[in-house]
Amino acid sequence: MTGEPLQDFRPGDVLRISCPFTDATVTAVHPYTIAVRWPWWQVDPDSDFFHWNGDVALPRGSSLDAEHQFFATIPDADALAAGDRCKVGIPPMIVHVMSVEHFDPPLETGRLPRPHRHVVVLHHGESEDPDAEYQGYVIDPDDDQPIAMDLVFRPYAFLRPDDELADAAGRAWRFVAPWDWRPFDGGTGTPAWPLTLLYRDGAEPTAASTNAVAQATSTGSHAEQLAQWQRLTGAHPPERTQPTSG
Repeated sequence: MTGEPLQDFRPGDVLRISCPFTDATVTAVHPYTIAVRWPWWQVDPDSDFFHWNGDVALPRGSSLDAEHQFFATIPDADALAAGDRCKVGIPPMIVHVMSVEHFDPPLETGRLPRPHRHVVVLHHGESEDPDAEYQGYVIDPDDDQPIAMDLVFRPYAFLRPDDELADAAGRAWRFVAPWDWRPFDGGTGTPAWPLTLLYRDGAEPTAASTNAVAQATSTGSHAEQLAQWQRLTGAHPPERTQPTSG
């Protein structure tokens, strides 16, 4: 990553990502993909399970995966032949975070550095499918790929996962993620603003934290947070946590 990277990522984050187009060589062309000698990662000589050859496959226009790819080539992949020089990178685009995965010990992939976290992102206009076995594009924000990841919008940025709050209607809630609120009464819906922070990290919150939440929710609503997120992402929240009221 470049510049000042985010120290943390959360599901729901809206990011602007890009990667400078960098010189690379096409090593092979197949009906649906091309193989590019990747200009950033290193082979992991101590990997017991994976033996990476230094290439990364990128889809050609004929591939069903083409619309899900983030990295692109100049010239276009369909115009390249084995041995051609090209540039590979990511044009600036808006994405949103579907999930964040952590690995301890770092994950063995056959490449270096070994990742200790993955940020899984979706394209603008792509909604999370809870029934999909695999979805999203994996980025290691700590590896050698110079991917810039700038935060555009974080819904409920003033809350932390597992915060417990009371809403204006007197209902108690646990904040899991922006579109995943768990009411303690077992009901449905979404919290009515303003919100009162009751517990954070299993303890009573500081006065500063309580005041910050109260001030942030003194105007606006859950529905407005959702509407802003949808305008930026062109997506809908997961069906399993679809809000039923504002």
